[in-house]
Amino acid sequence: MIIFAHDCTWSSRIDSFIMLSSFYKKGVLEAGCDEAGRGCLAGPVFAAAVILPAKHKLTDLNDSKLLKAEVRTELRKRIESEALAWAVASVTPRQIEKINILNASFKAMHKAVAKLRTKPECLLIDGNRFNPYLGIPHVCIIKGDSKFASIAAASILAKTYRDEYMLRLDKKFPQYEWQSNKGYPTKAHRAAIVSNGPCIHHRTTFRLLASE
Repeated sequence: MIIFAHDCTWSSRIDSFIMLSSFYKKGVLEAGCDEAGRGCLAGPVFAAAVILPAKHKLTDLNDSKLLKAEVRTELRKRIESEALAWAVASVTPRQIEKINILNASFKAMHKAVAKLRTKPECLLIDGNRFNPYLGIPHVCIIKGDSKFASIAAASILAKTYRDEYMLRLDKKFPQYEWQSNKGYPTKAHRAAIVSNGPCIHHRTTFRLLASE
């Protein structure tokens, strides 16, 4: 059963938090989950799952989109060092085309949770929807990456691992300027698709051109 953020059986209302919280329910082993690359035209969607200790020292965590690249890189090292468990997984463009990006995001999160060396007792999911995973209770939290430390940590891992992947692809496909746009639908990226056509890493079920 999906437990949404507005369900108060676990805790008080989520949207009342201002600072990042270390847990949703005290004493429960929670894994924060988030994805990166959902809105891209090219490349896989990545997801991460992170279990942090209750008394972690990662006081400067935040939504990865609000952090500078160098800050994300440094935090990634600290997260991987301090986390009780962490994992990153991805789903390819071809799989995205078959099952759609929403289900692909859920699948990437499932794969990340499956790779954790410690099984969590609850999953904290960034967003408002999720497909249940192996009977583990979950809580869907809108903008959870700016409310809970474990989700923010997952956001940072998913983002940094995906960015690194796109930088590697850029060396083989420099014409799409993925070193700067990371596969997102910028004007330069779409102009490159017009000039060169899509490549094997593009998601052909997406609107690749603005006029489509």
